[in-house]
Amino acid sequence: MGKDFERTGFLFGSNSVFIEELYQQYLNDPSSVDASWVEFFKDQTDFAPLKSTSRIILKDEPKAESEARSVSPSGSMSENSLRAKFMIMAYREHGHHLANLDPLSLEVKKTHAELKLTLEDFGFTQDQLGEEIDITGELSDISICTVGDLHAILEQTYSGSVAAEFSHVENSTEQKWLYEQLETANTHAMFSVDDKKHILKDLVEVEGFEQYLHTKFSGAKRFSVEGGDASIVCLDKVIELSAASGSDEAVLGLAHRGRLSTLTKVMQKPYRAVLSEFIGTSAFPTDLGIAGDVKYHMGFSSDKVTRSGHKIHLSLTPNPSHLEAVNPVVAGKVRAKQDCLGRDRNKVVGILVHGDAAFCGQGVVAESLVMSGLKPYEVGGIFHLVINNQVGFTANTYDGRPGRYCTEVAKMVGAPILHVNGDDIESVVLATKIACDYRAKFGKDVVVDIVCYRKYGHNEGDEPMYTQAVMYNVIKTKKTPAAIYADKLVSQSAIETTYYDQLKQEFKAHLDNEFSQVEDYKPRAQWLEGHWAGLDRANDEKLATGVAKAKLKKLTKTLCTIPESFPINRKLTKLFKARSESMAKEQPLDWATAEQLAFASLLQNGMPIRITGQDAGRATFSHRHAVLHSQEDRSTYEPLNNISDDQAFFEVADSNLSEYGVLGFEYGYSLVNPKHLVIWEAQFGDFCNGAQIIFDQFISSAETKWLRMSGLVCLLPNGMEGQGPEHSSARLERFLQLCADDNMQVVYPTTPASIFHLLRRQVLRNFRKPLMVMSPKSLLRHKLAVSDISEFDEGTSFVPVIDEIDKDVKASNVKKVVFCAGKVYYDLLAKRRESNIKDIAIVRLEQLYPFKDKIIAKIMQKYSKAKEFVWCQEEPRNMGCWRFIRAHMEGALKLAGIKYGIDFVGRDEASSPAVGYMYVHNKQQETLVNKALGL
Repeated sequence: MGKDFERTGFLFGSNSVFIEELYQQYLNDPSSVDASWVEFFKDQTDFAPLKSTSRIILKDEPKAESEARSVSPSGSMSENSLRAKFMIMAYREHGHHLANLDPLSLEVKKTHAELKLTLEDFGFTQDQLGEEIDITGELSDISICTVGDLHAILEQTYSGSVAAEFSHVENSTEQKWLYEQLETANTHAMFSVDDKKHILKDLVEVEGFEQYLHTKFSGAKRFSVEGGDASIVCLDKVIELSAASGSDEAVLGLAHRGRLSTLTKVMQKPYRAVLSEFIGTSAFPTDLGIAGDVKYHMGFSSDKVTRSGHKIHLSLTPNPSHLEAVNPVVAGKVRAKQDCLGRDRNKVVGILVHGDAAFCGQGVVAESLVMSGLKPYEVGGIFHLVINNQVGFTANTYDGRPGRYCTEVAKMVGAPILHVNGDDIESVVLATKIACDYRAKFGKDVVVDIVCYRKYGHNEGDEPMYTQAVMYNVIKTKKTPAAIYADKLVSQSAIETTYYDQLKQEFKAHLDNEFSQVEDYKPRAQWLEGHWAGLDRANDEKLATGVAKAKLKKLTKTLCTIPESFPINRKLTKLFKARSESMAKEQPLDWATAEQLAFASLLQNGMPIRITGQDAGRATFSHRHAVLHSQEDRSTYEPLNNISDDQAFFEVADSNLSEYGVLGFEYGYSLVNPKHLVIWEAQFGDFCNGAQIIFDQFISSAETKWLRMSGLVCLLPNGMEGQGPEHSSARLERFLQLCADDNMQVVYPTTPASIFHLLRRQVLRNFRKPLMVMSPKSLLRHKLAVSDISEFDEGTSFVPVIDEIDKDVKASNVKKVVFCAGKVYYDLLAKRRESNIKDIAIVRLEQLYPFKDKIIAKIMQKYSKAKEFVWCQEEPRNMGCWRFIRAHMEGALKLAGIKYGIDFVGRDEASSPAVGYMYVHNKQQETLVNKALGL
């Protein structure tokens, strides 16, 4: 047993299946396996099945026969080569645990013995370090080397300053490529003296700017990147390499740490511009009248020429303090820009910079990663850079994650991960190049995790010694990354001892010159350029959005004509036939037909449409059927993509089960081209609260914070229909609470004509505002919720307030006016007709914001004998429109010269939007309708 163990100790049990398969391959065709294996198998007489133990693989043969064999302690060269191969495999999989990642040297790492990575674990001894082995084809371009050389190379490659995690990458071709790139880079010099000087200059400028701010504006928040200086060098390298690989644009997203250095060093925003903001100058021209945001949230765009002469346009996406919220927004922008460039996924690259605590703590990271591999959201891979400060605000790493790494979540999508010590700048650049090349070659996400530290607390006014005293006692006396690298270059004779100080002095002089020009600096607004040129901020002009009746008929016929060769569901055959006949006879149109005609007419006019959501193709309530599925195979047919040869593209997709990530993506998509109609549809309106951060921090406030306009449409099914607390309310009150400064539109359409005009108006106007639509559920098929074709015809437009429609309700006889919005209108109308009431008018608001006070006041004046004015809603008093609409309605009454107030009719205040029992719901609904009508 002892000799057998000595001879085969390099064979790990986990490889038993591999070796048995290789042996069978050898038996069938000896030339099909590597020569070293041929020699190994030849030496085996009566090769028996292998059995595995916890450490090694042994042949299942009589003990006496095994021990009787005479084997030299060192083994043959072929056996040593085999041991070497297993050592290479083991280092590739486990060597990262030994890597020196912590620049503070505080981490307690695993040992070689714990990981079974000692020489003895592979059957070698210290006496064999000088023996030669053949590893041809196994490691870089090395063929013959000594055991000692191989061990040193593996230690440097996999246990040095880079910790590579590639074993979870499922695609074997990709995995092999990754190992080859890392091993080749570590065995071949890749930095010239000029390269090294350029890197040092970059580090000096990053540190110099941060220190300049620290001196000039002591105590001011700036979220310094000091300690993580390498991240800025990494970003600059990503952009340089991306441009060289064919990218015309790069879209960046990052949080506040390091943003100021990114703006200046990477994005080339003038230093004087940032310095002027520190002395109180607005980042925007004052005549725009916007609120603005703190400087470390701001975006910027620029055109950059890289060191190699390639041009690339850079766009840094503005973001809030909500960490990682910008991730899907960046991805959406990248996708939209790519679509504008012929859907070439390499033309625009997405770059996301994360914090370690946020990357493993924020759920939207996982949502965004999953989306990156799905067809409707793929962007050709995003480069992820983690600035790993080893602390999150005041939480230690062990408070924020259970293991060593903050990047475990990226493994679920098979993204390669390269961890690297932030004090080893050359290793950072090496890791960056491998990651960039991977993204460009395979079009998938990749992660570079720079393990570093932050020089100060969470911000410059924070005292980190309260909670991380051990860490900051080290940081206090630590050399900066620039100083460390300068010392290294001096030791290599790459620079003179005075070179480093000279660089610092020259850059300090440059900053002094920039600061001298701060008082005269005038900011320029970066907006309404490119695709947005010619658009306005807002206006109140009424826009005709109707379409000629003949054209509508033709479009309906085209949409309802499905190729005979495509087998669709028989129910749909009947539906399309009925829809076509209804249009031909000019019968009233339902919601689905109106929506289809809005889409089709825009597509025919060259305006692309994108709509996603969890059931967007069919729609939650089966009204859309934009994607028809074959009843015989998995093929599909999209009528809206088969209107004409010169139409625009219609993209509809069922999203993954995400609100936060998907809405963020569609918002980002909407920022690029205002001529695209971009729609996100919630499965049920109340699910939108899973994406509340996107609504609050981007959709409702981006224009006043960052001068970023969006025409995104959100379809949010809403209505109290007895479906319980979670399928009733889209939380209309929350959207109305966000309304101010003409920031967005909130509508509650009740007719097919309204949705037709709203969708068309959204892209035909000369300005863009987000459109929040409380979309219908039961009204999709309500017999009264139809519109005459004349309401779609040329010259027609959206009607924001619909007055009384029954001609037998005379204005001169009206004593009470009931105002409402949404589905409750039809309940009120049906009950009033049933009760034969002639002196109560019902007025519905199709648009709730912007509030049309002049139109409403004019309608109020029409009912001169009315002494009672009521707001009726289905929702509880503390929800729905009431708390928003009350002041506006009272303002309209005052404008109309009416002395009466407005009364409320609806459900009582409640903590839950709706009850869970249908009979209780019906009773409540009946009560509020009767009360509104005085019954």
